[in-house]
Amino acid sequence: MNYLPIFVDVKQRPVLVVGGGHIALRKITALLKAQAKVRIVAEKLHKELQQLLAEEKVEWIAKQFEPSQVSQAYLIIAATDDAELNQFVFNSAEAQQRLVNVVDDQPHCSYIFPSIVDRSPIQIAISSGGASPVLIRLLREKLEALIPHNIGAMSDIAARWRNVVKEKFADLTQRRRFWEKLFTHQTFQRLTENHQIEQAELFLHRELEQDNPIIGEVSLVGAGPGDAGLLTLKGLQSIQQADVVLYDALVSDAILELVRRDADKVFVGKRAGNHSVLQEETNQLLVKYAKQGKRVVRLKGGDPFVFGRGGEELEVLKSENIPYSVVPGITAALGATAYAGIPLTHRDHSQTALFITGHQKPDGNKLKWETLAQGNQTLVVYMGTIKARELSEKLQRYGRAKDTPVAVVSNGTLPNQTVRTGVLENLAELAEQAETPALIVIGEVVKLHNKLAWFGKQEGQFISTHDTLWKQHSQYIAPVEELQLAS
Repeated sequence: MNYLPIFVDVKQRPVLVVGGGHIALRKITALLKAQAKVRIVAEKLHKELQQLLAEEKVEWIAKQFEPSQVSQAYLIIAATDDAELNQFVFNSAEAQQRLVNVVDDQPHCSYIFPSIVDRSPIQIAISSGGASPVLIRLLREKLEALIPHNIGAMSDIAARWRNVVKEKFADLTQRRRFWEKLFTHQTFQRLTENHQIEQAELFLHRELEQDNPIIGEVSLVGAGPGDAGLLTLKGLQSIQQADVVLYDALVSDAILELVRRDADKVFVGKRAGNHSVLQEETNQLLVKYAKQGKRVVRLKGGDPFVFGRGGEELEVLKSENIPYSVVPGITAALGATAYAGIPLTHRDHSQTALFITGHQKPDGNKLKWETLAQGNQTLVVYMGTIKARELSEKLQRYGRAKDTPVAVVSNGTLPNQTVRTGVLENLAELAEQAETPALIVIGEVVKLHNKLAWFGKQEGQFISTHDTLWKQHSQYIAPVEELQLAS
């Protein structure tokens, strides 16, 4: 951050404004709204400033600036068209360690005025640090359209009733849930929109008198494959309303940044060969937090119901009579392949797509290799790099051609995404070189990667001669070294 964003209370505090023209008027108008005591130094005043002076809303303390005037000011603003004078004001303020703003001269500002969306007492300040005022103005216009005008009235009511609600609900979570329910209630919103403040407060009082216990709930939320932009709107709403978020190792830092700041974040991730938290412990935590009346989010990479063990967790919640919901996410097979330019189906190459996992329960059902090895289909393998050699051998044994195109996509949808391509015979070597988490894609659609790749860093792309050989159904298999092209 180039600036620390803060809101300053200037109520009845002296603010020195050097300048008496149109720009000074704009700043003084904002200062008066904040109830500052404005002191002006200028040779002459804009006619509207003269009117403010006549109404005793500002003081005209001098026509010439002197460094001694700075010592009596809480903030200083230089708003003249005289660059030399502005520099003198800036130097004087800096020498006395006073905050100073030289209008439209960012290098000579120890504080800046942000663009403001004002729904008093709600205020939203937006700034680019002086880098792009036009962009900030466009952003403010969007926010103005999105933020309802009655939000200020809602905040005023909340301020008046805050202590009453605190007496009713000693627990912080209960208070938060009460306010969330009130602020989103259609009746309360309608009354404040129509400026029926007394009726709105009566409605609040009735809601407060209802003795409804706070019941915890759990939401299974799919975080998607990594790119925060792929998180669904409902998923974003869920993690911003949660009291507790239990998250996996595959949830990206960018998505965790979107979790509500005061929510408890609990890591329950698992990785092959390094199980940090057993599934049974995760289940117990979900039940524990929900029974405490908390709003719990189980945040999973990809989709909760695609190799995410979401069904197992819901079975536990169901047995404990805990309310739950599911927010689907974009699974890695969809996200990572799309970002790699590999369509899962294509009329010329694949009419079927199968998702399998490289990790199964020891006593689980065995894979139907005869089905998996069929041609004209795309096979997507989750968590399969460790068993890539076995996968390659079994597919070839049951009939899949050894020159079937394959890809290993690492860190799919993230800025450090890499795609290594080769053929089925060399899958084990490709998997050994790949970073995890990685997704394996097997099938003729992988040939389209060279043509359609659009995102991230592509490593080990097929050279054009191999593409030609594929079209001729050649049995030629290139060594792995030839398949690894420098990026």
